[in-house]
Amino acid sequence: MKQVIWLAGLLVVVVVGSGAFIWSGAYNIAADEPHWSSTEQVMETVRDRSVEARLSGVVVPNLDDESLIRTGAGNYDAMCAGCHLEPGEDHTELSAGLYPGPPNLGRDRSDDPAEAFWVIKHGIKMSGMPAWGKSMDDDSIWGMVAFLQKLPGMSADQYHEQVEASEGHSHGAAEAAVDAHVTTHVHADGSEHEHKD
Repeated sequence: MKQVIWLAGLLVVVVVGSGAFIWSGAYNIAADEPHWSSTEQVMETVRDRSVEARLSGVVVPNLDDESLIRTGAGNYDAMCAGCHLEPGEDHTELSAGLYPGPPNLGRDRSDDPAEAFWVIKHGIKMSGMPAWGKSMDDDSIWGMVAFLQKLPGMSADQYHEQVEASEGHSHGAAEAAVDAHVTTHVHADGSEHEHKD
């Protein structure tokens, strides 16, 4: 019985102490102030284990398909390079202000294409990494994964050649589906707004 009372008391102290800490605002959430090392370790472990636990259904296609790589080049340039950089860049105005800092994908290759696909499709909470699967189809996302396999070690000139050879920024079938359900409404005052059906 004493042990139960002691555990209940400890639980109350932890809950009240945690609540007081949160309510006090003592933890600085500013992006220009790094996490405590313990917080960073916990968040990285949660992120890594969460992604790993969700990869079993991901089937990796042929990532050497040149058309897939070209599609990925245009999308990477339009949607990713601002944070994850082009070859030869150390930072951009955007990447310098993000915390945690986004990986330099021109330098650091992802060893697991399935993980890269999942992260691009679903994003990462509280990191600035959006869930591109909300507006892109899987084929377009696989194009970016295929391009990412070739990006490390690519020169700036090779990068720009790949981007120029691409069809530019396209979200594939998902973009067409979104565009097909957009209606423009004109109000009595002449103003317009788009409505997605």
